[in-house]
Amino acid sequence: MGKEERLAEVFKALAHPTRVKIVEYLADGEKCVKDIWQELGVPQPTVSQHINILKTAGIISFRKEGVKTCYRIEKPVVVKILKLLEEEVDNG
Repeated sequence: MGKEERLAEVFKALAHPTRVKIVEYLADGEKCVKDIWQELGVPQPTVSQHINILKTAGIISFRKEGVKTCYRIEKPVVVKILKLLEEEVDNG
């Protein structure tokens, strides 16, 4: 997969409000999946689907802690991009 395809994959993964919320929530640090769906008020299966898309795009990664699965930002530049875009939207 070329550079352009990888970039497009990241942007496609961010093309849903729930996934943007997940990335913004994880920007503060690692969170377990239960914390994510409770914070977002979204059903656990829905959050899991969105998390899988973000993982596939390489935006987030995970680690197991016993029976818990915890997620963290793997590409911090994505958080910076979202903040820049948010500023533009707010100012535009």
